[in-house]
Amino acid sequence: MIQQENQKISNGVNTKHIEWVLRISVAGEFIGHGVFALQGKKDWIGWFSTFGISDAGLATQILFFVGLLDIALAILILMKPVRIALLWMVFWGFWTALLRPIVGMPVWDFVERSANWGAPLALLLMVGWPRSLKEWFR
Repeated sequence: MIQQENQKISNGVNTKHIEWVLRISVAGEFIGHGVFALQGKKDWIGWFSTFGISDAGLATQILFFVGLLDIALAILILMKPVRIALLWMVFWGFWTALLRPIVGMPVWDFVERSANWGAPLALLLMVGWPRSLKEWFR
């Protein structure tokens, strides 16, 4: 956990500045994907058929819910980097990056999206890996 508001790392950079860069980056990524989901991005709706959901209406509804969740989590992270939310963002960012090669896109589409899960993981590590169940919710 970050011990002091103005803790400096070896090159004199304030760790709060790094935390805010990560918070804004994570929020931007999840707001961007959330908006695409709310808009019912055609390619994403098509990917649902890979998992047995061929009803475009149902896929659109699920995608809309996912978009709302992504945006809500982005706003939460801007207000306070809650660890359990960051953990979800790590897993969700990894899954959505991995989804690309699963649906037939090149593996490089997964590699290119490493920041989608890497930035929330870096922020989670920066705010501190929880030592108890209670700390996951702070």
